[in-house]
Amino acid sequence: MQEAILSNSGLKSLVRIGEGYHLEFKQRVSSPMRLAREAIAFANTWGGTILIGVGDDGALLGVKDVGEELYDLERALTSFSVPAISYSCRTVTVGTRREVLVIEIPESKNKPHFLRNNGSESHEAFIRVEDQTVAASPELVALMVSEGDHNGARFEFGDKELMLLRFLEEYHRVTVAQYARLADIPVADASAVLVLLTRANILRIQPSAKEDVFVFRYHEENPDPPPAERAFPRNGGDKYT
Repeated sequence: MQEAILSNSGLKSLVRIGEGYHLEFKQRVSSPMRLAREAIAFANTWGGTILIGVGDDGALLGVKDVGEELYDLERALTSFSVPAISYSCRTVTVGTRREVLVIEIPESKNKPHFLRNNGSESHEAFIRVEDQTVAASPELVALMVSEGDHNGARFEFGDKELMLLRFLEEYHRVTVAQYARLADIPVADASAVLVLLTRANILRIQPSAKEDVFVFRYHEENPDPPPAERAFPRNGGDKYT
């Protein structure tokens, strides 16, 4: 849907912020599927703004055919996202017959959104990490699915869970693969435990473009936690705990 025109000064203020967690520049809608990825990432994270008609360097290039861009935009956000994404659109005139589209994507109440590929749901979700759109981990998808569950998380502490807590006390962070190796359990079981403890507000997930990490909630203010990799050397050396 299209809303009132935004001021030129307001647009310039947005551009000066630069691309990041909440802002993405696009010269045009060259691919509805690629645009859908960006929009899904914003909807699955904290919301954001997509500027269509702005170069990667922040140049206000504008688009000539607003109608064509709006058609591709609508197709991207309704046909390529499952479920469809809510959005609002404003236009800013930046030159003779040139306009920039300002697409506002709110944080969704219907997470997670998945990318539909070739007419079928691909079950691939995306999130925003700094100025990048990255694939959401299975753990993050599970946490998004559980956001609507108000029954709370129930669990019992066993030896494997206590081993995890002792590890976090010393190293402050852990990945799914590290916990699976530490406890000698399948990766799927390690994932389930970490998701459950995150739902119980004992842990917090830190999404990453490479590999998500889990930390104690009360350690999240620590400015420089020791790397957990010390316990699991990448060169194949012996692990120690």
